[in-house]
Amino acid sequence: MSYYLYILYSKVGDRYYAGSSEYPIRRLKFHNTIEKGFTSRYRPWELVYTKEYGTKAEALAAERKIKRYKSRRMIEGIIKGIVDV
Repeated sequence: MSYYLYILYSKVGDRYYAGSSEYPIRRLKFHNTIEKGFTSRYRPWELVYTKEYGTKAEALAAERKIKRYKSRRMIEGIIKGIVDV
């Protein structure tokens, strides 16, 4: 089964959010409707990047890597295909 790294973007907050899931489209809907945490403050979100991984562990490792960057420039580089995760 495939797992995905995904990056969301909020125009309202001009912010990015990285996550991982088996179903990134379903997670996007969750972030835009049900979620009550960080992402609820910056709705609506749009899916701007996905990358498929063979295992959940690989997708989670890529998500943690992005979150450790804490760099907008790096995230935008990933989205543009300049930086690999």
